[in-house]
Amino acid sequence: MDFPAKKFLDYLRAEKNYSPHTIAGYCHDLERFYRLLDGRPLREVSKDVVRSYLAAMNAEGLSKRTISRRMAALRTYFRFLVREEVLEKNPLAAVRNPKLEKKLPIVMEESEVARLLESPEDDLSGRRDRAMLETLYSTGMRVSELVGLNIDKVDFISGVCRVLGKGAKERLCPIGDRALRTIRGYLESRKKEMPKMSGALFLNHSRHGSGSRLTDRSVRRVLDHYIEKTSRREHVSPHTLRHSFATHLLNRGADLKSVQELLGHENLSTTQIYTHVSSQRLKEAYAKAHPRA
Repeated sequence: MDFPAKKFLDYLRAEKNYSPHTIAGYCHDLERFYRLLDGRPLREVSKDVVRSYLAAMNAEGLSKRTISRRMAALRTYFRFLVREEVLEKNPLAAVRNPKLEKKLPIVMEESEVARLLESPEDDLSGRRDRAMLETLYSTGMRVSELVGLNIDKVDFISGVCRVLGKGAKERLCPIGDRALRTIRGYLESRKKEMPKMSGALFLNHSRHGSGSRLTDRSVRRVLDHYIEKTSRREHVSPHTLRHSFATHLLNRGADLKSVQELLGHENLSTTQIYTHVSSQRLKEAYAKAHPRA
C-alpha cells in the first residue's frame, strides 16, 4: 500500500483513537480498492472508477450493508486525501451509497431478561455469570467495555462505572443496586478461592484459563448457554441486552437524549432506532387489544 494510505491509517490510530480492530477493517477495505486500481495513481480515480468498484461489489453478491461499509471507508480516506492536499477534489462526493433497509434491533421482553438473569447457578462461575449479565443489562455497556472493566473502575458508593468506550473515550455509566450486589457477591466468592486479586473485574474460571481476563467470545458463549436454558429466541447476543436496556428505558419514560448519553452514542440519530422499536410495540399492543384494529 502507498504512502498516503499508511499515513491515513496512522491518522486513524493517533488522532481518531480508533481500535486496532477498526483500523484492520479500514486496511482491508483500502487493499480491495487498491487491487481494483491495479497500479493507477490516485489522481486518476474518477466517479466512473468508483462506480466500477460499486458494480464489482454488486457482481460479487455482497450485501448492501457490506458495500455501504466499504464505501464509508473510502469516503473517509478520500476526505483525508483532500485535507492533506494529495488530491484537489473527492471523487466520491457525487456517488451515492446503496440505500440500506433499516433493521429493527432484537429486543427481549422484561420477563425474558428476568428469567435470564436468575438462571446462573450459585457457584463461583455462576456468581460471575449473574454479575456479568446484570452489569450488561443494568448499564447498557458494550461487551468490549464489559470485558475491559477493572474493579477500581466500579464505584460502589456512587453507583457508577467508568467505562472506556469506542475511540478510547471514557464515560460514566450508572449501575443499579442489584448489579452492584451481584458484583460484590462474586468478588467475595472469588477472594476465597483466589486470594491474590486480579485488577480485572470478570475472570475466566475454567481449568485452562483460570485467572485470566474474560474475552468477548467467552461472554458470548456464557450468554448462549443461559439463553438455551431460558428462552427459545434465536440470534440473541450480548448486544441484545444493550438493545433491551435502551428500549426498556424508553418504554418506561426515559428521554432519548439521556439514553444517547447512557449508551455512549456520538449522534442522536444512532439512538433513534430504539424509538422505532418502542412505537412498533405500541402498534402490536394496539393490534392485539383493539376490537376494530
